[in-house]
Amino acid sequence: MHFLSRRLVMPSDLNYANALFGGRALEWIDEEAAIFAICQLETNCLVTKHIGEISFESPATKGDIVEFGLETKRVGTTSITVTCLVRNKATKQSICLADDIVFVVVDPVTRKPIPHGKTIESLAKQTEQEVATLAPDGF
Repeated sequence: MHFLSRRLVMPSDLNYANALFGGRALEWIDEEAAIFAICQLETNCLVTKHIGEISFESPATKGDIVEFGLETKRVGTTSITVTCLVRNKATKQSICLADDIVFVVVDPVTRKPIPHGKTIESLAKQTEQEVATLAPDGF
């Protein structure tokens, strides 16, 4: 799992108990997972079809930096399924896990599903190449 994105928990993100709203966490997860899927499939014409099991494991509070780990689980003809783990950047403690997030590539005009032409193997290679450019030797 690669952790490529971070957010700062701000006062406006908190619920009555001064912890990150579950709904805000889900909003961030959907956005981060969509960006990941867009980059993987190299198209921004996709929609969220399904978010499976969501498990809130510990709170995030004001000032925490949370990071989003994403990985591809499955690749279908028109879809990609990803997992997203949100964790505290400093402590590495898991905050929330969203599993089986499914995105479907759609035609921009008809909005009907269309094949994306990717395989899980090609996406794994693509991801490794991208990650290698983020941390060049010596860092």
